[in-house]
Amino acid sequence: MAESSISEPASPGFYEFFAGGGMVRAGLGDGWRCLLANDLDPKKAESYRANWGGDALVVGDIAALGAADLPGTAALMWGSFPCQDLSLAGAGAGLGGARSGTFHDFWALARALGAEGRGPRIVAVENVCGTLTSRGGRDFETICRTFVEAGYRCGALVVNADRFLPQSRPRLFVVGVRGDVALAPGLTTTGPDGPFHPPALRRATERLPAALARGLIWWRLPEPGPRPDGLAALIESDPSDAPWHTVGQTARLLSLMSPTNLAKVEAVRRAGDRRVGGLYRRTRRDADGSRLQRAEVRFDIAGCLRTPGGGSSRQTVLVVEDGAVRSRLMSARETARLMGLPDSYRLPDSYSAACHLTGDGVAAPVVRHLAAHLFEPLLSPFETCARAA
Repeated sequence: MAESSISEPASPGFYEFFAGGGMVRAGLGDGWRCLLANDLDPKKAESYRANWGGDALVVGDIAALGAADLPGTAALMWGSFPCQDLSLAGAGAGLGGARSGTFHDFWALARALGAEGRGPRIVAVENVCGTLTSRGGRDFETICRTFVEAGYRCGALVVNADRFLPQSRPRLFVVGVRGDVALAPGLTTTGPDGPFHPPALRRATERLPAALARGLIWWRLPEPGPRPDGLAALIESDPSDAPWHTVGQTARLLSLMSPTNLAKVEAVRRAGDRRVGGLYRRTRRDADGSRLQRAEVRFDIAGCLRTPGGGSSRQTVLVVEDGAVRSRLMSARETARLMGLPDSYRLPDSYSAACHLTGDGVAAPVVRHLAAHLFEPLLSPFETCARAA
């Protein structure tokens, strides 16, 4: 039989800015083609090359790029722009800061592509939920207005990685679709609905100017399946980069716990089975208002991974078994597993560099969920290919 002359449709292409180690690429999967990946950090770029090769990678300041540097026409343009200026308290520099302000450089490229007739069908940005309240909500307004003024209908979602992984990591995703793209039935709802439109997002939307708020989309994103296995399923028995603490070091951590957190440990100890928890050291205020360091533990999931800026920002593993309590820092591989990366993913040799890479990334299963239930349905059948769910 003669071979068919009908070729398979090309995989949709994407640009990934602030790419880090390529966790968005990992989440999108093999059904997508990376046309360009960009990051300023040479160390992160080394990890990107180690896992994905360097053909599509451009290392340098996004502000130095122009439309001519972006090959082809992308279906998706993704930007996980820096979060440092978007504090939860709203007291930071916000989108006017040097780091988070790179959002504007990202959109300068998107607009330049649009002027050439190469505007991506979908533009998505991701950041911390503090973006909703930063500078009294003005930064969230700026983000939404930027989408609209560039010709994109947009909507926001808050997705916590704990629906897919044993890590609490809520993040804000604003997803825009080009104005000439038809929306398939079932992709939107008439108003906020479900866990991905939490009260904080609803309040932020209500604070927007009425004309802007009326033009926003409420994306309908289905809930994922059963919650994942607990933290214990991801823990290594004896990692080389995170040795177990001495008895004295563990006792010191326990001494930093409040009565409430000590009670959690004691309840697990009395139960007699093996339980694994994630512990952070945090600065809290005592009853008299003085600041003191506290150790806080959860035995259901890990806390949000952060970039290591010191000992208190690194998460500790607490294992209670046969009445004994052991502790150690979380290993680099464990942090990668908490981001949904397979063990085949190559991490930097340096422990600090590896934790910085994972703590600054996007949880890959969250990206896959967005791709499967939002991005891919927004694409024409002629542009999509067989997808890995």
